[in-house]
Amino acid sequence: MRAIKTIPIILLAVGMISGCVSNKKFTELQSDYSKLKDRNQELSNKYQDSQRELTGSTSRVTSLEDQIKSEKANSAGLQAALDKCLTSTNQGSVNVSKLVDEINSSNKYIKQLVNAKNKSDSLNLVLTNNLTRSLSREEMQGVDVQVLKGVVYISLSDNMLYKSGSYEVSDMADETLNKIAKIINDYKDYDVLIEGNTDNVPISQKNIRNNWDLSTLRASSVVQALQNKYGVDPKRLTAGGRGEYNPVADNSTPDGKSKNRRTQIIITPKLDQFMELIGKAPDEAQKP
Repeated sequence: MRAIKTIPIILLAVGMISGCVSNKKFTELQSDYSKLKDRNQELSNKYQDSQRELTGSTSRVTSLEDQIKSEKANSAGLQAALDKCLTSTNQGSVNVSKLVDEINSSNKYIKQLVNAKNKSDSLNLVLTNNLTRSLSREEMQGVDVQVLKGVVYISLSDNMLYKSGSYEVSDMADETLNKIAKIINDYKDYDVLIEGNTDNVPISQKNIRNNWDLSTLRASSVVQALQNKYGVDPKRLTAGGRGEYNPVADNSTPDGKSKNRRTQIIITPKLDQFMELIGKAPDEAQKP
């Protein structure tokens, strides 16, 4: 489950403010905090439900691949036995007929497994095409979109978004965030989680305690940019950080560290919206 670290910071801020504001203002702040806390819990529950509902598809694909491998090995063994029988005496004629039937049955089953796996791969392609339908081919360059377990992940490296060694969004990020906002705004009812990730090198900057802080602050900067500059509804957005604890590469190499320093935009449709997406074929005529 994604770890969202903003609630303790808000609680600390409310505690500090309560000593220097009126009771009415403090009550309002407490009410705002309760709403934010409830919203955070609601989004976390939605994300968990989506993961549980859709994780079965990935397990099924893995199982299909294992079955395909097993059936291919079985078919090869049967074929070898058949070849041996064909070169032996006529007394093997009955066994030959049985082996032919078994081979045909095995090949038919392999074909069914391959078709099932291809269908799953095609589904991911359809989802990707539908979710990027608002982008031209030129705009798709530099945006890595993947569909995993029914969830859409858009991964961006830190040097595409932030000033060096900072959590502030750079001016160079405008073009990239404009592309992301197009996708998000094209699906106005979907929840969006902005998730920051770092490498394992400790941060040494004033007011940033560790990589947890850095990853969360970076995610928060992207959320605010999407809201303030590109008109994304803030009610749909959640900022979270996973620090150094969700690596995609080995941190022992510079290239691995670079891959781990990334921000992911995670678009999570509800189950009924996901099924609706499956039913839509990508409209190639809209692509320039």
